[in-house]
This record gives sequence, C-alpha cells and structure tokens, in this order.
Amino acid sequence: MISSVAQLLDNITPTIYQQLKRAVELGKWPTGEKISKEQRDLCLQAVIAYEEKHINPEERTGYIPKKEHKHCGSTQGEIAHDESQPLNFK
Repeated sequence: MISSVAQLLDNITPTIYQQLKRAVELGKWPTGEKISKEQRDLCLQAVIAYEEKHINPEERTGYIPKKEHKHCGSTQGEIAHDESQPLNFK
C-alpha cells in the first residue's frame, strides 16, 4: 500500500506519466470524462515531479532555452558606456 506522496510519485510509470500529461493537455481523462480544476492541478504537479526525476531539462514541460545576454554591447559582463553620449533617463 502507498502511504506517502513520495511513494505515489515513485510508482508513476512512463505510461501513467503520458496519460497524466495528456489529461492536462486535453482537460479530460482517456475515457472522455472532463477533469476538474483540482484534478488538473494535481496531474500537472505529478507530471512536473516525474519530469524532474526522469526527463532531461531540455525536454521538460515549460522548458525555455537560455539565451546569451549582452549588456549594451559590453564584453564579459561589463556594462559599456560611451562617454561621448550623455545618458538620458526619461
């Protein structure tokens, strides 16, 4: 018998994960029955917990790839400032 949330999450198989993910996406169970907001929230939490443990970060739900950020043409993270042009704060 499963006595904790951690044990429940440990028992999610790839098939169950796919079914939970699909239920969240479509808003209904495989039987066609609509899922409630609470059920959807719980399914999403289970999907996220499963992905955290079993899925590469780049493949997880909601993954946003990092982009290199440059500060106004600076190099190596230093903020560049052209002394010939005054700064305007409007």
